[in-house]
Amino acid sequence: MTRIDWPGLMRAGMGELRLTPQVFWGLSPIELRIMLGAEAMTPPLTRARLEELAAAYPDLRNGVSDGDGAGLG
Repeated sequence: MTRIDWPGLMRAGMGELRLTPQVFWGLSPIELRIMLGAEAMTPPLTRARLEELAAAYPDLRNGVSDGDGAGLG
């Protein structure tokens, strides 16, 4: 489980973004991430990137590709 860096989030939200405590604590984590621009840093998953990942991490069962994309299950 990942711990939430509350002091860092409070510095970013109330310091960098100059949100009031009431507004800061009213935001959901995803809303805060969007306001900080974190979502813009994650590029969308394109077909080319998906194929690159599939080649790098093939679904294998006993060392043989199962071909159905279901993983190791």
